[in-house]
This record gives sequence, C-alpha cells and structure tokens, in this order.
Amino acid sequence: MATSPREPLVRAAELRNLLNKASHAYYVLDKPFLEDAVYDRLYRELIDLEAEDPFLSTPDSPTQRLGGPPAEAFIKISHRLPLLSLDNAFNFEELSSWFLRVEKAITKGKSPSSDNPILKMVGELKIDGNSLALSYANGLLVRAATRGDGTQGEEITSNVRTIDSIPLRLHLKNPPAWLEVRGEAFIPETIFSKINNERAKYGKELFANPRNACAGTLRQLDPQIVASRQLDFFAYTVHLPKEWIASKSDPKKPTEQWQALEWLKIAGFKVNPTSKLLKDLTAVQAFFNYWEVERKNLQYATDGIVIKINDFTLQDKAGVTNKAPRWAIALKYPAEEAPSKLIRLTYQVGRTGVVTPVAEFEPVLLAGTKISRATLHNANRLRELNLHSEDTIVVRKAGEIIPEVIRVLKELRPQTAKLLELPQQCPECQSALIREINAAATLCINQSCPAIIRGALRHWVSKGAMNIDGMGSKLIEQLVSRGLVKSIANLYELDEALLSSIDRMGSKSAKKLLLALNQSKSKPWQNQLYGLGINHIGEANAKALANSFPTASKLSCIACQSPELLTSIFGIGKEIANSLEQWFSNPKNQELLVRLRSVGLSLEEKNADLSLESKDKQNSALPFQGKTFVLTGTMTSLSRHQAKNLIEEAGGKVSSSISINTTYLVKGEKPGSKLKKAKALDTTILEEEDFKNLLSLMKQS
Repeated sequence: MATSPREPLVRAAELRNLLNKASHAYYVLDKPFLEDAVYDRLYRELIDLEAEDPFLSTPDSPTQRLGGPPAEAFIKISHRLPLLSLDNAFNFEELSSWFLRVEKAITKGKSPSSDNPILKMVGELKIDGNSLALSYANGLLVRAATRGDGTQGEEITSNVRTIDSIPLRLHLKNPPAWLEVRGEAFIPETIFSKINNERAKYGKELFANPRNACAGTLRQLDPQIVASRQLDFFAYTVHLPKEWIASKSDPKKPTEQWQALEWLKIAGFKVNPTSKLLKDLTAVQAFFNYWEVERKNLQYATDGIVIKINDFTLQDKAGVTNKAPRWAIALKYPAEEAPSKLIRLTYQVGRTGVVTPVAEFEPVLLAGTKISRATLHNANRLRELNLHSEDTIVVRKAGEIIPEVIRVLKELRPQTAKLLELPQQCPECQSALIREINAAATLCINQSCPAIIRGALRHWVSKGAMNIDGMGSKLIEQLVSRGLVKSIANLYELDEALLSSIDRMGSKSAKKLLLALNQSKSKPWQNQLYGLGINHIGEANAKALANSFPTASKLSCIACQSPELLTSIFGIGKEIANSLEQWFSNPKNQELLVRLRSVGLSLEEKNADLSLESKDKQNSALPFQGKTFVLTGTMTSLSRHQAKNLIEEAGGKVSSSISINTTYLVKGEKPGSKLKKAKALDTTILEEEDFKNLLSLMKQS
C-alpha cells in the first residue's frame, strides 16, 4: 500500500498509535477491532517507513516487540524457551528472497554438495488460532501458557486440561525430565457456529471469528465453560533436553522437523495431517496453491502456510533474530481484507434512478485480483462509515466476489479531512434528488435522465432479457447522448440510415443489429417481463410470474386491483408484489407497454389461453415445487445454466445465497464459502451425482 503524501513522521506516529491500540484490544481486552490481514499490511507499512528512516523507530513501536502483554486476570509466567513469531511473505517473490537468504546463511555462499545439502523444507498449514506452550515434567502436563509477549505468557493450565486433543500424560515409556511442546489451539467451524447461535439467543455479543472465540475461551476463569466449547489443538514443535536418550520402546530423538511431527504423534499429540515434506520451491508453490483452494473444505480457519527448513542442524546454522527464526516463514494467502487510501467519492445513477455512492481508492490485491473501487450502497451506509476525504479505509470482497468498504480507520484521518455526503442534485441531469421517509435509497425521479435511460436500455438488451447482440454500452451511450433513443421502444424505431450515422457503425453492422432487434420480438414473455427492469424482478421471479400470468394485461390487472394474490406464487413476497403494483400503476409505464405492442412486441406467452387455475394446478404437481436450491462450484456433466433450468422446470427455485429456507445445496468441484455456511445451517448437501439421481427419482414419481 502506498504511503500517505503527508510527512512520514506523522504517518509513522499514527500507525504506531493504531497498531498499539489494536494489540491491546486483542491481547488484553479480548475485543479485537482490526482484522489480521489489515494489521499485517499496516504493520508492514510501518516496517517500511522505519527501514527508510531508522529515526522513525521508537521504543514503543509495535515492531520492537513480539506481541501484547498478558491479561492481568492470570498469573504471568516466563517461558522456558521464547515463543518467537514468524516473519510473513505475501507472494512468491518474497518467499524466494527468504529462501536465498537462508541458503546463503547456511551454505556460506557455496553450491550444494554432500557437505552442503539441498535445503528440504516442511510445509504446514498456518492455523488461525492461538499459540500455546505446553510444559511436561517426567511425562505429565504441569503447565500451559499463552504466547503473551513471547517471553512471558498467561498460565492457563486448568483450561488447557479440558482440551481432549492434548495428552495429560505422554505416551512414552521413558519420558524426559522436561519437555516443551508448542502448537495452536482453535475452535472448529461447526462449534464456532453453535457458540454464536447460542450467544445470539441470549442477546450476547457475537464473536467476530473463530480465533477471537478461541482467545476468549482460553481466558475464561471457569474451566467448565472452556470444556463446553470443545477446543481442539494441533502440535507442531517439540523441544527436548539435549541429554535425553530414548528407550528402545520410545521414538528416537528427532533431528528434523518431519521426524518431530511423527515423534509428536507417537507421544500422543494431534498433528495436522496436511503437513508435507517439500524438496524445493516448486513443491512449496504447489503445496500453497493446492491448499489455497482446498482450505475452504476444512473445518478450521487457515490464512496461509508455514515453511520450515527441515534439518535441525541447518536451522541452528540459520539462527534467529530477536523476533523470529530465520529458518521459517509464513506465506500468507491473498488478503480478503486490506487497508487502502480513499482517492475520491463518485456517484452512479442506476436504471431505477437510485443514486449510489462509489468509493475510488488506491488499488489493493484481494483474493487474487486488484480492485480500486467499491459501491457504498446508499446515504445510510455513507453516514454509518462517516467517510471523509483522504480517509484510510478497510476493503474486503463480500462473498469472495464483490468489493466493499467495511469501515474507516479514523485514527489515520488527516485533520484537514472533510465529511463526504450525497449531492442534492443528480450528477447526470442536475434534477433535485428525493428520498422518501423511511427509505434507504436516494432517487432521481426525472425519467428523461440520461443515466436512467442508459440503464434501462442496457438491462433490456442483456443476455437474461432480450439478448440483443451488437447493442453494446458504447453504442447505447451514443444513441442516448444524441437524443436518438429515449426509451426501450425507440430501439425498434431505428433504421439503417440512422444507425449508419453512428461512429464505427457501418451499413453491414447496422443491418445485423436491425435483424437482431427484429428477432428479439419473438422472445418469450418471461424475457420481456424481466427486461422491463421492474424493481426486485429477477429472471426466476419473471419466469414464475409469466407462468401464472401469461399476458402483460392479466399481470397488470392483478397487480393493480388484487396485488395480494401475487404472494400465492412461490418466490413472490410482499415486497415484490408492492413493486409490481407501483410499476403497473404508473401511467408512463402503461404508455410504454402500448408503445412496445405497437412496434411488434407481444407481451404475452404463445399459449396464453392457459388459465391461471390450470397453471396453478399444473405447478402444484411439479416435484420440486416449494423447494429452494443453491448451486456452488463447477459441475462436470452440467453447466450451471442447465442445472438451473432443470430445477425450475421441476418447479423449484434457484437462489444465489444460503439461508434457513434453503432446501438443498448442490455442490460441484471447488465449492465456495456457501458450502461452509450450508454445513453450519445443517442444509442438505447434494453432490453432482446425488443431484442427478434426485432429478431422476422426482421425474419417475
């Protein structure tokens, strides 16, 4: 992230203040307010500033210590061996640089040989939990502590004893006099969902994420509460006395990290089964890429991988800094949240007249793609954010796809910043904007507004509606700006001479477009209905309405005179019914329907004589009637569009998001976050083959 144009001294002070507050909130108050990915980016920015100018580094800088102080409610104890943190790499270039540094330190610049071995590594998932230090004396667990500041932690032995995956006695015949085991405590996703659901029932504040829940649990003064939350633990490091020699029945003292993981398993610890021995950086990259996708199917959170030099002797040669081992590094997955600097606030006017504020910011890399803008929805959201000019904002990808601004880091706001609000006039036509009482949206109600006309045209010609090939956004822009098209009906009044006068539109292109326009007149009534752009009417709802009301006249009559009857249709609620009533009650929209008929649009189904009663009877017999499906991942034998059609033909509804009303989740390859939510809600999950079998059974019945 680019540094602020303000003086580095000021920016460094602001970052120190914010990061120290974040550390205190996380380690002491158990109330984190800064996500790990955001903290990492801001921490990296501070490191870079201090690297450029060492005088910016102060004793209170978070770069000068490993973590926060222990909570006052627990006894402070010193670790036998320091709990060092890990340096981070955010891409393979940084990982390669780390590897070259380690190789140089170990080999003293010489090429690999029998005396100078190739550096094998161990790859482990970076579990998003809480580090623990376990101390054993003669095979018995005698003490457990949190990381704390790396040298001192919080003594939480009674709580850790409740974790079933931590052995109270080592599975060794001749255990050493002392033993230190390091690992990560965590809460599985399913348990986390149950905890939050339970807290919601009693009106308690929800945990922000599993790591937050785990930290809060480990600091409970009542071990029974800890036991009820079913924490889990993965061990990943063991420290043994130099003089200890294993008996014949015990595993030999490990000399490598890979051996250490096996040793821990034999000694009774739970070790993450995903760990892998890696021979080179190519293998590391493959390991990283594999788990970047597959981690979504795990029952615990992970935000990267940890790479360690395998050989302990080589680890000793590489050494450590005062904060981290040189022989290990964490390679983070692309951040799903990141800080950025606001550049400006712009405004978009949609086809329904809704004015949406859009934040434009310095580009950031999120989930593998670079983004630089995000919508802020409405005036309410803008007010909630309290957005000012030059603010530092936190951005994430909602649902792993849509960029959104989740909050502002007010601590980094310049004193000269100005509050940003929606304008009073439409940014397109300068008409006065309105906002109805209790409504979130701010509207331009000028139906001649160029932005509204452009939006209506783009929607009408889109693939899900009339699918008019050749009518792109640039052509629509020219037609509207020149006043040649003022409604969707005008499209069908264009001629070859007029179209040929448009920039980059020759006679051949004009003829092709006119043919596409003429062919679109025969599109089914459901496509025409969807293309009208009525608020809340998507493709699925348009299809359901067209099945029940085979002509625009019948739908208009019911919507205006008996809108309550609309809600009897599966998927049509009160909000949609109200939207239909408002649209068909508008005289200008009725005029549009008349004009569309005059240019050749039917606005009805071909078999329009089928009565509503017979349609309802037919629909009620469909096997998936009343069932809601959600699709995730890629299917091998069906496209998503084909699967959707099959479901709708059987009377079902396809939704884009998981909820308590979802009947089935159909899972393909590489599923997204919907799978995790479906598991949390106990939604029935169908593999592709299960889905096809269900279709066959339903058809047979």
